[in-house]
Amino acid sequence: MALANENYLKTPEIYCFDEIEKRVNAYKVLHPVSKIIRLGVGDVTRPIPGEALKAMHAAIDEMGKAETFRGYSPPQGYDFLIEKIVKEYRSLGVSIDKDSVFINDGAKSDIGNIGHVLGRDNIIAIAEPVYPVYENATIMSGRAGFLTDEQKWSNVVYLRCSEDTGFLPELPTEKVDIIYLCNPNNPTGTTLNKAELKKWVDYAIEHDSIIVYDAAYQSYITQSDVPHSIYEIKGARKVAVEIKSYSKTAGFTGLRCGFSVFPPELMVYTLNGDKVPLIKLWSRRNANYTNGVSYVVQRGAESLYSRKGKAEVHELVDYYLTNAAIIRKELIDAGLSVYGGVNSPYVWFKTPGEQASWKFFQQLLYEFQIVATPGVVFGQSGEGYMRFTGFSSREGTLMAMDRIRGNL
Repeated sequence: MALANENYLKTPEIYCFDEIEKRVNAYKVLHPVSKIIRLGVGDVTRPIPGEALKAMHAAIDEMGKAETFRGYSPPQGYDFLIEKIVKEYRSLGVSIDKDSVFINDGAKSDIGNIGHVLGRDNIIAIAEPVYPVYENATIMSGRAGFLTDEQKWSNVVYLRCSEDTGFLPELPTEKVDIIYLCNPNNPTGTTLNKAELKKWVDYAIEHDSIIVYDAAYQSYITQSDVPHSIYEIKGARKVAVEIKSYSKTAGFTGLRCGFSVFPPELMVYTLNGDKVPLIKLWSRRNANYTNGVSYVVQRGAESLYSRKGKAEVHELVDYYLTNAAIIRKELIDAGLSVYGGVNSPYVWFKTPGEQASWKFFQQLLYEFQIVATPGVVFGQSGEGYMRFTGFSSREGTLMAMDRIRGNL
Protein backbone atom coordinates (compact mmCIF):
# COMPACT_ATOMS: atom_id res chain seq x y z
CA MET A 1 0.00 0.00 0.00
CA ALA A 2 1.48 3.33 -1.10
CA LEU A 3 1.12 5.96 1.61
CA ALA A 4 0.56 9.65 0.94
CA ASN A 5 2.59 12.48 2.37
CA GLU A 6 -0.36 13.74 4.36
CA ASN A 7 1.29 17.10 5.00
CA TYR A 8 0.28 18.04 1.46
CA LEU A 9 -3.36 17.55 2.45
CA LYS A 10 -2.97 20.26 5.08
CA THR A 11 -2.43 22.98 2.46
CA PRO A 12 -5.35 24.55 0.56
CA GLU A 13 -6.56 22.31 -2.26
CA ILE A 14 -6.73 25.33 -4.53
CA TYR A 15 -3.79 27.75 -4.57
CA CYS A 16 -4.96 31.23 -3.60
CA PHE A 17 -4.46 32.72 -7.05
CA ASP A 18 -6.33 29.81 -8.63
CA GLU A 19 -9.29 30.70 -6.40
CA ILE A 20 -9.16 34.26 -7.74
CA GLU A 21 -9.17 32.95 -11.31
CA LYS A 22 -12.09 30.66 -10.51
CA ARG A 23 -14.16 33.63 -9.30
CA VAL A 24 -13.17 35.75 -12.29
CA ASN A 25 -14.19 32.97 -14.68
CA ALA A 26 -17.56 32.69 -12.94
CA TYR A 27 -18.07 36.42 -13.51
CA LYS A 28 -17.09 36.11 -17.18
CA VAL A 29 -19.72 33.43 -17.76
CA LEU A 30 -22.39 35.89 -16.65
CA HIS A 31 -20.80 38.94 -18.29
CA PRO A 32 -18.98 37.69 -21.40
CA VAL A 33 -18.47 41.11 -23.01
CA SER A 34 -17.25 43.00 -19.92
CA LYS A 35 -13.74 44.44 -20.12
CA ILE A 36 -11.98 43.19 -17.00
CA ILE A 37 -8.86 45.00 -15.79
CA ARG A 38 -6.45 42.80 -13.88
CA LEU A 39 -4.62 44.44 -11.00
CA GLY A 40 -4.48 41.23 -9.00
CA VAL A 41 -2.05 38.42 -9.77
CA GLY A 42 1.57 39.61 -9.86
CA ASP A 43 2.31 38.55 -13.44
CA VAL A 44 3.95 40.98 -15.83
CA THR A 45 2.40 42.18 -19.07
CA ARG A 46 5.16 43.98 -21.00
CA PRO A 47 7.38 42.12 -23.52
CA ILE A 48 10.84 40.99 -22.44
CA PRO A 49 13.70 43.43 -23.17
CA GLY A 50 14.95 43.50 -26.74
CA GLU A 51 18.49 42.57 -25.71
CA ALA A 52 17.24 39.38 -24.08
CA LEU A 53 15.19 38.54 -27.14
CA LYS A 54 18.20 39.05 -29.40
CA ALA A 55 20.46 36.98 -27.17
CA MET A 56 18.00 34.10 -27.05
CA HIS A 57 17.55 34.11 -30.82
CA ALA A 58 21.32 33.83 -31.19
CA ALA A 59 21.41 31.04 -28.60
CA ILE A 60 18.70 29.10 -30.47
CA ASP A 61 20.77 29.36 -33.64
CA GLU A 62 23.73 27.92 -31.72
CA MET A 63 21.60 25.00 -30.59
CA GLY A 64 20.91 24.19 -34.25
CA LYS A 65 24.56 23.55 -35.10
CA ALA A 66 26.55 20.50 -34.00
CA GLU A 67 29.67 22.52 -33.19
CA THR A 68 27.82 24.93 -30.86
CA PHE A 69 25.04 22.67 -29.54
CA ARG A 70 24.73 22.37 -25.75
CA GLY A 71 22.91 19.78 -23.68
CA TYR A 72 22.58 19.82 -19.91
CA SER A 73 23.53 23.02 -18.13
CA PRO A 74 26.31 22.78 -15.53
CA PRO A 75 24.59 22.05 -12.17
CA GLN A 76 25.17 25.57 -10.84
CA GLY A 77 24.59 27.33 -14.14
CA TYR A 78 26.83 28.66 -16.89
CA ASP A 79 29.90 30.67 -15.96
CA PHE A 80 29.01 33.44 -18.41
CA LEU A 81 25.88 34.29 -16.35
CA ILE A 82 27.38 33.66 -12.91
CA GLU A 83 30.32 35.95 -13.66
CA LYS A 84 27.92 38.76 -14.58
CA ILE A 85 26.04 38.24 -11.32
CA VAL A 86 29.25 38.38 -9.28
CA LYS A 87 30.22 41.60 -11.07
CA GLU A 88 26.82 43.13 -10.35
CA TYR A 89 27.23 42.39 -6.64
CA ARG A 90 30.62 44.06 -6.80
CA SER A 91 28.89 47.24 -8.05
CA LEU A 92 26.92 47.20 -4.78
CA GLY A 93 30.15 46.97 -2.80
CA VAL A 94 29.49 43.30 -2.07
CA SER A 95 31.99 40.53 -2.68
CA ILE A 96 30.59 37.04 -3.29
CA ASP A 97 32.33 33.88 -4.48
CA LYS A 98 31.52 32.59 -7.92
CA ASP A 99 31.01 29.11 -6.46
CA SER A 100 28.30 30.40 -4.13
CA VAL A 101 25.88 31.32 -6.96
CA PHE A 102 23.28 28.80 -8.15
CA ILE A 103 21.11 29.55 -11.19
CA ASN A 104 17.51 28.40 -10.72
CA ASP A 105 14.21 28.37 -12.60
CA GLY A 106 12.82 31.24 -10.56
CA ALA A 107 12.80 32.32 -6.92
CA LYS A 108 9.71 30.30 -6.00
CA SER A 109 11.47 26.97 -6.57
CA ASP A 110 14.40 27.63 -4.25
CA ILE A 111 12.17 29.23 -1.61
CA GLY A 112 10.24 25.98 -1.44
CA ASN A 113 13.15 23.60 -1.93
CA ILE A 114 15.51 25.02 0.66
CA GLY A 115 13.59 23.10 3.30
CA HIS A 116 15.02 19.88 1.84
CA VAL A 117 18.47 20.66 3.28
CA LEU A 118 17.28 21.91 6.67
CA GLY A 119 16.37 19.70 9.64
CA ARG A 120 12.73 18.97 10.46
CA ASP A 121 13.02 20.30 14.02
CA ASN A 122 13.92 23.86 13.07
CA ILE A 123 11.60 26.56 14.40
CA ILE A 124 10.34 28.61 11.43
CA ALA A 125 9.45 32.32 11.62
CA ILE A 126 7.27 33.99 9.01
CA ALA A 127 6.02 37.56 8.78
CA GLU A 128 2.32 37.80 8.08
CA PRO A 129 0.87 38.96 5.71
CA VAL A 130 3.42 37.58 3.25
CA TYR A 131 3.91 35.45 0.14
CA PRO A 132 1.99 32.15 0.78
CA VAL A 133 4.80 29.84 -0.39
CA TYR A 134 6.80 30.34 2.84
CA GLU A 135 4.00 28.94 4.99
CA ASN A 136 2.89 26.29 2.49
CA ALA A 137 6.43 24.96 2.09
CA THR A 138 6.70 24.74 5.88
CA ILE A 139 3.42 22.81 6.04
CA MET A 140 4.28 20.40 3.24
CA SER A 141 7.66 19.62 4.79
CA GLY A 142 5.98 18.51 8.03
CA ARG A 143 7.35 21.36 10.14
CA ALA A 144 4.14 23.32 10.79
CA GLY A 145 2.52 21.22 13.52
CA PHE A 146 -1.27 21.47 13.77
CA LEU A 147 -3.76 24.19 12.90
CA THR A 148 -4.99 26.05 15.97
CA ASP A 149 -8.43 27.56 16.58
CA GLU A 150 -6.93 30.90 15.54
CA GLN A 151 -6.04 29.35 12.16
CA LYS A 152 -2.33 29.51 12.93
CA TRP A 153 0.12 26.62 12.73
CA SER A 154 1.33 25.55 16.14
CA ASN A 155 5.04 25.20 15.26
CA VAL A 156 5.31 28.41 13.23
CA VAL A 157 6.29 31.70 14.83
CA TYR A 158 4.26 34.47 13.19
CA LEU A 159 6.14 37.76 13.28
CA ARG A 160 3.92 40.69 14.21
CA CYS A 161 3.35 42.74 11.07
CA SER A 162 0.37 45.07 11.04
CA GLU A 163 -0.78 48.64 10.60
CA ASP A 164 0.66 49.32 14.07
CA THR A 165 4.15 48.36 12.83
CA GLY A 166 3.79 50.05 9.45
CA PHE A 167 3.51 46.54 8.01
CA LEU A 168 7.14 45.89 8.85
CA PRO A 169 7.83 42.63 10.71
CA GLU A 170 8.93 42.81 14.32
CA LEU A 171 11.82 40.76 15.65
CA PRO A 172 10.76 37.50 17.34
CA THR A 173 10.62 37.57 21.11
CA GLU A 174 11.76 33.95 21.28
CA LYS A 175 14.56 32.00 19.62
CA VAL A 176 13.83 30.84 16.08
CA ASP A 177 16.05 28.94 13.68
CA ILE A 178 14.85 29.88 10.19
CA ILE A 179 13.48 33.32 9.27
CA TYR A 180 11.80 34.09 5.95
CA LEU A 181 12.17 37.76 5.02
CA CYS A 182 10.85 39.35 1.83
CA ASN A 183 12.29 42.79 1.12
CA PRO A 184 10.61 44.64 -0.60
CA ASN A 185 7.68 42.74 0.82
CA ASN A 186 5.06 40.94 -1.20
CA PRO A 187 2.17 41.82 -0.74
CA THR A 188 2.54 45.03 1.28
CA GLY A 189 5.28 46.73 -0.77
CA THR A 190 6.93 47.90 2.47
CA THR A 191 10.71 47.79 2.92
CA LEU A 192 13.27 47.36 5.67
CA ASN A 193 16.03 49.95 5.43
CA LYS A 194 19.66 49.15 6.19
CA ALA A 195 19.44 50.03 9.88
CA GLU A 196 16.31 47.91 10.32
CA LEU A 197 17.74 44.98 8.38
CA LYS A 198 20.90 45.07 10.49
CA LYS A 199 18.76 44.23 13.54
CA TRP A 200 17.67 41.02 11.80
CA VAL A 201 21.21 40.10 10.86
CA ASP A 202 22.38 40.77 14.42
CA TYR A 203 19.53 38.62 15.77
CA ALA A 204 20.47 35.77 13.43
CA ILE A 205 24.15 35.98 14.42
CA GLU A 206 23.27 35.95 18.12
CA HIS A 207 20.93 32.95 17.83
CA ASP A 208 22.72 30.95 15.08
CA SER A 209 19.65 31.44 12.89
CA ILE A 210 19.40 31.47 9.11
CA ILE A 211 17.61 34.18 7.12
CA VAL A 212 16.06 33.07 3.84
CA TYR A 213 16.10 36.45 2.14
CA ASP A 214 13.69 36.83 -0.78
CA ALA A 215 14.91 39.79 -2.82
CA ALA A 216 12.80 39.14 -5.93
CA TYR A 217 11.74 42.81 -6.10
CA GLN A 218 15.09 44.48 -5.38
CA SER A 219 15.14 46.16 -8.83
CA TYR A 220 12.15 48.27 -7.76
CA ILE A 221 13.97 49.92 -4.87
CA THR A 222 14.17 53.70 -5.33
CA GLN A 223 15.21 54.90 -1.86
CA SER A 224 18.93 54.98 -1.13
CA ASP A 225 18.67 53.64 2.43
CA VAL A 226 16.97 50.40 1.32
CA PRO A 227 19.54 47.69 0.48
CA HIS A 228 19.51 45.84 -2.86
CA SER A 229 21.16 42.88 -1.14
CA ILE A 230 21.22 41.66 2.44
CA TYR A 231 24.97 41.24 2.01
CA GLU A 232 25.28 45.02 2.17
CA ILE A 233 24.78 44.47 5.90
CA LYS A 234 27.90 43.53 7.86
CA GLY A 235 27.84 39.90 8.98
CA ALA A 236 25.01 38.83 6.67
CA ARG A 237 27.18 36.36 4.78
CA LYS A 238 27.32 34.27 7.97
CA VAL A 239 23.56 33.98 8.32
CA ALA A 240 21.70 34.60 5.05
CA VAL A 241 20.77 32.86 1.82
CA GLU A 242 19.71 35.40 -0.80
CA ILE A 243 17.26 34.55 -3.56
CA LYS A 244 16.68 36.77 -6.60
CA SER A 245 14.71 36.47 -9.81
CA TYR A 246 14.49 37.91 -13.33
CA SER A 247 10.72 37.39 -13.43
CA LYS A 248 9.52 40.81 -12.30
CA THR A 249 12.80 42.53 -13.19
CA ALA A 250 12.87 41.62 -16.88
CA GLY A 251 9.58 39.91 -17.63
CA PHE A 252 10.92 36.36 -17.28
CA THR A 253 7.79 34.97 -15.60
CA GLY A 254 7.25 32.69 -18.58
CA LEU A 255 10.94 31.93 -19.18
CA ARG A 256 11.84 30.99 -15.58
CA CYS A 257 15.25 32.09 -14.36
CA GLY A 258 16.73 33.44 -11.15
CA PHE A 259 19.52 32.62 -8.75
CA SER A 260 20.37 31.97 -5.12
CA VAL A 261 23.52 32.80 -3.18
CA PHE A 262 24.85 30.41 -0.52
CA PRO A 263 27.92 32.01 1.11
CA PRO A 264 30.54 29.46 2.24
CA GLU A 265 30.58 31.07 5.71
CA LEU A 266 26.92 30.12 6.31
CA MET A 267 26.83 27.12 8.65
CA VAL A 268 24.24 24.64 9.84
CA TYR A 269 24.72 22.13 12.64
CA THR A 270 24.38 18.38 13.07
CA LEU A 271 22.73 16.91 16.16
CA ASN A 272 26.23 16.33 17.50
CA GLY A 273 26.95 20.05 17.22
CA ASP A 274 29.29 19.79 14.23
CA LYS A 275 29.30 22.69 11.78
CA VAL A 276 28.48 22.00 8.13
CA PRO A 277 28.57 24.66 5.38
CA LEU A 278 25.01 24.89 4.05
CA ILE A 279 26.39 25.26 0.53
CA LYS A 280 27.69 21.68 0.68
CA LEU A 281 24.20 20.36 1.35
CA TRP A 282 22.66 22.57 -1.32
CA SER A 283 25.27 21.48 -3.88
CA ARG A 284 24.35 17.86 -3.27
CA ARG A 285 20.65 18.55 -3.57
CA ASN A 286 21.21 20.62 -6.70
CA ALA A 287 23.25 17.89 -8.38
CA ASN A 288 20.60 15.26 -7.69
CA TYR A 289 17.36 17.17 -8.26
CA THR A 290 17.89 19.42 -11.26
CA ASN A 291 19.45 19.42 -14.71
CA GLY A 292 19.60 23.19 -14.73
CA VAL A 293 18.01 26.05 -16.62
CA SER A 294 18.19 26.00 -20.41
CA TYR A 295 21.18 27.51 -22.20
CA VAL A 296 18.87 29.74 -24.23
CA VAL A 297 17.24 31.29 -21.16
CA GLN A 298 20.57 31.78 -19.38
CA ARG A 299 21.91 33.64 -22.41
CA GLY A 300 18.84 35.86 -22.21
CA ALA A 301 19.51 36.53 -18.54
CA GLU A 302 23.17 37.30 -19.24
CA SER A 303 22.19 40.00 -21.75
CA LEU A 304 20.37 41.92 -19.01
CA TYR A 305 23.74 42.91 -17.53
CA SER A 306 24.92 44.63 -20.72
CA ARG A 307 24.76 48.41 -20.89
CA LYS A 308 21.75 48.34 -23.20
CA GLY A 309 20.16 45.46 -21.27
CA LYS A 310 20.36 47.41 -18.02
CA ALA A 311 18.78 50.43 -19.68
CA GLU A 312 15.91 48.31 -20.99
CA VAL A 313 15.36 46.70 -17.60
CA HIS A 314 15.33 50.13 -15.95
CA GLU A 315 12.74 51.31 -18.47
CA LEU A 316 10.58 48.24 -17.81
CA VAL A 317 10.78 48.59 -14.03
CA ASP A 318 10.04 52.31 -14.27
CA TYR A 319 6.94 51.56 -16.33
CA TYR A 320 5.50 49.30 -13.64
CA LEU A 321 6.57 51.64 -10.83
CA THR A 322 4.77 54.52 -12.55
CA ASN A 323 1.62 52.41 -12.66
CA ALA A 324 2.01 51.68 -8.95
CA ALA A 325 2.49 55.41 -8.24
CA ILE A 326 -0.72 56.20 -10.14
CA ILE A 327 -2.63 53.63 -8.07
CA ARG A 328 -1.06 54.80 -4.82
CA LYS A 329 -2.00 58.43 -5.43
CA GLU A 330 -5.58 57.59 -6.38
CA LEU A 331 -6.13 55.50 -3.26
CA ILE A 332 -4.56 58.11 -0.98
CA ASP A 333 -6.76 60.79 -2.59
CA ALA A 334 -9.74 58.53 -1.80
CA GLY A 335 -8.78 58.72 1.88
CA LEU A 336 -7.63 55.11 2.26
CA SER A 337 -4.71 53.81 4.32
CA VAL A 338 -2.07 52.93 1.72
CA TYR A 339 1.33 51.19 1.81
CA GLY A 340 3.87 50.30 -0.85
CA GLY A 341 4.08 51.59 -4.40
CA VAL A 342 7.38 53.41 -3.76
CA ASN A 343 10.01 50.67 -3.69
CA SER A 344 7.67 48.02 -5.02
CA PRO A 345 5.15 47.33 -7.80
CA TYR A 346 2.61 46.41 -5.12
CA VAL A 347 0.14 48.76 -3.44
CA TRP A 348 -1.43 47.52 -0.21
CA PHE A 349 -4.49 49.30 1.15
CA LYS A 350 -7.20 49.04 3.76
CA THR A 351 -10.64 48.21 2.40
CA PRO A 352 -13.25 51.00 2.54
CA GLY A 353 -15.54 50.71 5.54
CA GLU A 354 -13.41 47.86 6.92
CA GLN A 355 -15.04 45.37 4.56
CA ALA A 356 -13.81 41.77 4.54
CA SER A 357 -11.21 41.19 1.84
CA TRP A 358 -13.22 38.72 -0.25
CA LYS A 359 -16.34 40.88 -0.01
CA PHE A 360 -14.47 43.88 -1.38
CA PHE A 361 -12.92 41.65 -4.05
CA GLN A 362 -16.45 40.84 -5.23
CA GLN A 363 -17.43 44.51 -5.20
CA LEU A 364 -14.44 45.50 -7.30
CA LEU A 365 -15.13 42.71 -9.76
CA TYR A 366 -18.89 43.08 -10.13
CA GLU A 367 -19.23 46.87 -9.87
CA PHE A 368 -16.00 48.03 -11.51
CA GLN A 369 -14.73 44.95 -13.42
CA ILE A 370 -11.38 45.19 -11.61
CA VAL A 371 -9.50 42.19 -10.28
CA ALA A 372 -7.50 42.71 -7.07
CA THR A 373 -5.96 40.27 -4.61
CA PRO A 374 -7.74 39.89 -1.24
CA GLY A 375 -5.29 40.52 1.59
CA VAL A 376 -6.50 37.51 3.55
CA VAL A 377 -4.91 35.09 1.04
CA PHE A 378 -1.56 36.27 2.43
CA GLY A 379 -2.55 35.24 5.96
CA GLN A 380 -5.16 36.10 8.56
CA SER A 381 -3.36 39.36 9.35
CA GLY A 382 -4.20 40.50 5.82
CA GLU A 383 -7.94 40.41 6.45
CA GLY A 384 -9.51 43.76 5.67
CA TYR A 385 -6.80 44.71 3.16
CA MET A 386 -6.28 44.39 -0.59
CA ARG A 387 -3.35 44.33 -2.98
CA PHE A 388 -3.22 46.07 -6.34
CA THR A 389 -0.26 45.54 -8.67
CA GLY A 390 1.40 47.89 -11.13
CA PHE A 391 1.84 45.08 -13.66
CA SER A 392 -1.13 45.98 -15.85
CA SER A 393 -0.81 48.19 -18.92
CA ARG A 394 -0.73 51.96 -18.46
CA GLU A 395 -4.04 52.21 -20.27
CA GLY A 396 -5.59 49.55 -18.03
CA THR A 397 -4.22 51.16 -14.87
CA LEU A 398 -5.61 54.58 -15.77
CA MET A 399 -8.95 53.10 -16.79
CA ALA A 400 -9.23 51.19 -13.51
CA MET A 401 -8.54 54.31 -11.48
CA ASP A 402 -11.13 56.23 -13.52
CA ARG A 403 -13.70 53.58 -12.70
CA ILE A 404 -13.20 53.74 -8.95
CA ARG A 405 -12.59 57.48 -8.64
CA GLY A 406 -15.22 58.96 -6.33
CA ASN A 407 -16.90 55.59 -5.82
CA LEU A 408 -14.95 54.10 -2.89
